[in-house]
Formats: sequence, C-alpha cells, structure tokens
Amino acid sequence: MTNTTDAGPRSRGTWWREGAVTATAFVLCLLGGVVQVDNTLSPPPVAAYVMAVVSCAVLPVRHRAPLAALAATTVSGLLVPALGLLLSPLIVAPAVITAYAYALTARTERRAAGVVALAAAALLVASVPLSGGLSWQDASRMGSVAAFPLVAGVLGHSVRNRRAYLAAVEERAQRAELSRDSEARRRVSEERVRIARELHDLVAHQITLANAQATVAAHLFDIRPEQTRKSLKELVETTGHALDELRATVGLLRQTGDPAAPAEPAPGLSRLPALLDSFRSAGLEVSVHQEGTARPLPPGVDLTAYRIVQEALTNVTKHAGAGSARVSLGWNRDRVTITVADDGGGARTTPAAPAGPGATKVPDRPPGYGLIGMRERATAVGGHLSADRRPEGGFLVSARLPLPPGEATTPDGEAGEAP
Repeated sequence: MTNTTDAGPRSRGTWWREGAVTATAFVLCLLGGVVQVDNTLSPPPVAAYVMAVVSCAVLPVRHRAPLAALAATTVSGLLVPALGLLLSPLIVAPAVITAYAYALTARTERRAAGVVALAAAALLVASVPLSGGLSWQDASRMGSVAAFPLVAGVLGHSVRNRRAYLAAVEERAQRAELSRDSEARRRVSEERVRIARELHDLVAHQITLANAQATVAAHLFDIRPEQTRKSLKELVETTGHALDELRATVGLLRQTGDPAAPAEPAPGLSRLPALLDSFRSAGLEVSVHQEGTARPLPPGVDLTAYRIVQEALTNVTKHAGAGSARVSLGWNRDRVTITVADDGGGARTTPAAPAGPGATKVPDRPPGYGLIGMRERATAVGGHLSADRRPEGGFLVSARLPLPPGEATTPDGEAGEAP
C-alpha cells in the first residue's frame, strides 16, 4: 500500500514534466517554421506542424532509448530543408533536448562525445545553402544550429558527473557509517571478552583457594581445632579479597552517572609474593626462581604476567593434585619468559577429604577457559604461550612476553631463589 501511494505522485509528476518538455519543444518547432527561407515571417506552414509532431513524438522515450531518440530527431532536422523550411536552432529544439538526454545517460564519455558531435555535424551540413552565396546571417545560423547540440551534450555530461559525484559521496558516507558501527561493535566485543577474562581469572583463583581452605577446615575440624580456626580465618580473608576484586571489576560495567568506585591499580608482578602466600596457605608449596635482569613492565604486560602465574597455579591447585609448583622468571633483552611447572606427584600437602561409603563424590567438571584465557592475554600483548605435559611428569605452562627497550633496574646477571 505504501509503494502504491508513493508511486502515484511520482508518476504524475513525471508525466507533467514530460508533457511540459514536449509542449515546449513543439512550440519552439512552430516558431522556427515562422521564419521562411527568404527571411520573411509568415504563419507556420503545414510542413512545420508535421515536422513538430514527428520530432516531438519521440521525446517521451529519450530516457529509455536515448540513442534512438537522438537519431530520430537528427534525421527530422536533416529533412527540414527538403520540406522548404529554414533550418534554425528553434526548429531543431527536439534534437538539442535528445542530445542532452543522451549525454546524460551514455555509458562512456567518449561515446557520448562522438555521437553528439556527429549529430551536430550532420545538422551543420544540412543547414548549408545549396544555391546562392553564403551571407553572414547564414553563417551565424549554421554555427548556432551546430553549436546548440554540442552545448546540450556538454551540459548533460556535467550534470551526469555531478550526479555521479553526489552518489559517490553518499556511498562513502554510508560506508563510513557502517565502518563506524562495525568498529564500535568490535570494540564492545573485545571489552566484553576482556572483562569476562578478568572475572574468570579472579573468581577461579579465589574460589579455588576458598575451596581448598574449606576442605582443610572440614578435615581438621575434630582433630586439630586450632588449625581449623586458622583455616577458617584464612577462608574469610580469601572470600573478602574475592569480593573486593569482583566489586572492582564489575564496577567497570556501571552506567554513566553512577557513583564512581575507588580506583585501584591493576595487579602486577609486584604483588607476586602475596599471590604465592595465598597458594601456600591453601597447602601448595610454591618456589620462585629468577634469572637475568629484572625490568619494569608496561601495565598491560605486567597485568598479563600476573594473571598467567595466577591462572597456572590455580589450575595446579584445582586439577593437578600436585604437592609443589615452581615459578620461573627469565629476563632477556627484549622479553620476559614465565614458566610454571608442577611436580605432578599427586601428593598434595592439603589433606584429602575422607573417602568412604558416606563420602560425597565430586562430579566431573566440564573443561574451563583457563588455558584459552592465558593464550588470549599473551597474544593481546604480542607474546606467546604454550602449555603441555612434561616428560618427567606434571604440567608446564610457558609464556614469552615482549619487553620495551630501557635500562635495567637490578644488576645484570643476578639470579637466585625468591623466598
């Protein structure tokens, strides 16, 4: 219904415009027939009406078949002298109109120029007097007859170029708008992945520690009450830290205008001792070895290094059943290498839950996103991460992260065991 309503006024407007153009050309043809060959004025003869009707009849189809319309009006102009009429710019008005239409719709500029020039030359030849001398009036009339189609062709070509330019500008604007929308969606997707990665790392780490501490407390509840109290105290601290980190991360999703949460610097390798203490309190023996010259890291690389160590040790605590793990930091000129390896012995220092007929069996967990998240983090800062089983047993996570050029902060070659 909408298309029919819209097409009605457009169709009526087109018919009115075509009718006006055709009527104007018909009147101009009749005015051209008023001027006789002997330069006298008299009412247009019947031949002028015939010429006007024939040449104007093809004007309505000039947009659908511009070349045929131009050929028909040009041939009509060539027949003007044979009908005893004076060939003038007025009587060839239909040829001028079709020349404009053809230049406006021609496929190539060269073809349009050639066809319009050929039509103008044909009209010029037809306007040459076959007898008598050539006066200056005849010369000016011949020039006008040939020039009008050429001017119309140039005008049509200019209008065509302007329309093409406006269409190109509109297309570029639409393409730029689509590109902006696509870029905005890409950035939103990247931010969602980043926030999801942060949530996964901190929640998996803290919940794993809380689970290990709760297991210790449950196992030692009747045997060693003092140790149980200590484990419960550590459990409270762990869950408190988890809530603080979760609040800080989820605060990024607050709407504009909400009260701003206190900003806290992102964790880095400077907080590595506290991270390792949290795993030690859960029963995992962790040692640290450092080689090379330590250097300050960019914030993104520093956070990535911290999260990789955190997630790797979390996986050891959750899945490996190992009693000890080793964290190594290797500092080179252009990169830092981080490795986390567990012994794979399955002898956890954390007491295992009692097994028996009444024990609750822990269901198998579906695979998580720990390794995927670590690889994504390493790739995001231009690094590389690999993870695989060790031939001697256990699991090894190794990450190489790029370092910016700069001066070292510790003496070169320093290496040793961190406490």
